Amino acid sequence: MADERIEKYESKMTKTLESLEKELSTVRAGRANPHILDKITVDYYGAPTPLQQVANVTVPEARMIQIQPWEASLIKEIQKAILSSDLGLNPNTDGKIIRLVLPELTEERRKELVKDVKKKGEAAKVAVRNIRRDANDAYKKLAKQDVSEDEIKELEDKIQKLTDKFVKNIDKAVEEKSKEILTV
Repeated sequence: MADERIEKYESKMTKTLESLEKELSTVRAGRANPHILDKITVDYYGAPTPLQQVANVTVPEARMIQIQPWEASLIKEIQKAILSSDLGLNPNTDGKIIRLVLPELTEERRKELVKDVKKKGEAAKVAVRNIRRDANDAYKKLAKQDVSEDEIKELEDKIQKLTDKFVKNIDKAVEEKSKEILTV
């Protein structure tokens, strides 16, 4: 029974970590990464549709992303979506294929990106700590339901160890992404 009471919070912490990792994959580091386009939606017959569902996205070179729409009529829509996004990229087209050339990141921009990554990591740690707080509050309520103090203490210790593990994983993910960004 004790495991059920921990598992619920562990799955929430796992989702927090996965969310952070997904968010970090959209941060642009010097190399081309098709995941930076994950947030872009295109107006496809009146419905906002993710870019990956209307085009083939490839990385032919280290600093270039190539987008080949399934329908040529989508080229203007895709260009508009990329220009209105916060990516700061200028799409080039030859009528059939859109090419995004990623400019070399300046040292100042790299440092800004690392700061942003650290902020996202800190937000994820806060979320994990909030989950721990919720768990501890739930465990304190168990005291009113004839659960021994020792059992509650044990649950609190387990949730603390779990929190420490996830905070360490978040730190590791942030450090890896920061290293990737700072690598020229």
